[in-house]
Amino acid sequence: MRVDFDPEAMGGPAFYRFLTSVVVPRPIAWISTVTPDGLSENLAPHSFFSIASTDPPIVQFTSIGRKDSLRNVEETGDFVVNFATEALMPLVNATATDFPRHVSEFDHAGVEREPSLRVRPPRVRASPVALECRSHTSLRMGNSTLVFGRVVHAVADRDVLADGRPSAPLLRPLTKLGADEWGTLGEIRHLNRIPYEEPGPR
Repeated sequence: MRVDFDPEAMGGPAFYRFLTSVVVPRPIAWISTVTPDGLSENLAPHSFFSIASTDPPIVQFTSIGRKDSLRNVEETGDFVVNFATEALMPLVNATATDFPRHVSEFDHAGVEREPSLRVRPPRVRASPVALECRSHTSLRMGNSTLVFGRVVHAVADRDVLADGRPSAPLLRPLTKLGADEWGTLGEIRHLNRIPYEEPGPR
């Protein structure tokens, strides 16, 4: 027996809870930004995150409402995506609190910084991979804003690389599920893609 869910009848907040329980697992973009005056360096997880383009390399995260990350990107043009790992879960969660803009989540949660190479916001030192980004464009959609950033530099710890690229088992990514649920990598399966072959002459 199926249960029907009508987005319009339920309203935004209720259907948000349903939708985020269905679109799982979601990778987490741990976004670091800086205020225009440089006085506050902010850090927040965003679980609506993906690749938008590979050439040029563009990643995308969504801000629901006008979060500090969004405002800082709009006003400075820079942000960093810090990879969220299973081991960093307590720190990632500690930076999810909606602090005032002048409060640095780096300082409040005790997250160690390191300087970025090409953009102003710092990177998270303990994060094994970081993508330094410059704002490409943004798109307002309902109560949310999609932020697209061109990756201008990437850095990775040597010990998470295999065959020259980051390895999922070594990275141990952290993901977001529904409600207060979090996910880890679990079992990895390998399956080759089946190529299409034109039928030969009969």
